[in-house]
Amino acid sequence: MHSFTVPVPARRLAAVALILVVAVIVALRHVGSGASSAPPLQVAPVHVSATPARASPVAAALLVVDVEGAVRRPGLVQLPKGARVADAVARAGGLTAKAQRAGVDLAALVSDGQQVLVPGAGVVGASSASSPGGSVPTAPISLNAATAEQLDTLPGIGPVTAQKIVTFRAQHGPFESVDGLDAIPGIGPARIAELQGLVTP
Repeated sequence: MHSFTVPVPARRLAAVALILVVAVIVALRHVGSGASSAPPLQVAPVHVSATPARASPVAAALLVVDVEGAVRRPGLVQLPKGARVADAVARAGGLTAKAQRAGVDLAALVSDGQQVLVPGAGVVGASSASSPGGSVPTAPISLNAATAEQLDTLPGIGPVTAQKIVTFRAQHGPFESVDGLDAIPGIGPARIAELQGLVTP
């Protein structure tokens, strides 16, 4: 009986193939173990901060005016810049039945801190004509609300100068202070000093 002998080259090929298979198995195990030992991928949290809404533009500053006299609801009222005496009177409830409509300049501009005095029937005061003998008004007159006739009651202020005050007020806006009368032709520091306490802005 003859024995079957595998040629040497075939054995070498089988050995080489076996080595390659083992190498592949070892490599796969190494890759698998390396992947399992790798730390898990951590994703940094994303913080979304809500942007606060911008505040709306500040509303325009309001003027505070004291409305007194023959109005339905006397007291402090708030008005926007550029408001007139008529707006202040309307905010105070309007004129009463006893109000002297001609005694207040409803078209005059108002200023912050001003007092608007609406005269009533039979009331003698800042808005009425001066009494006989040339006496001065008993209450301050508002430069920004008085009519030319009311300004004419002031000492040293005649009808011409009174009209100049009203015209200047209409063209340049309300007076900020009594010293603003210096811009009126014919009124100087001495006259302004004399009017202190008799007029208000």
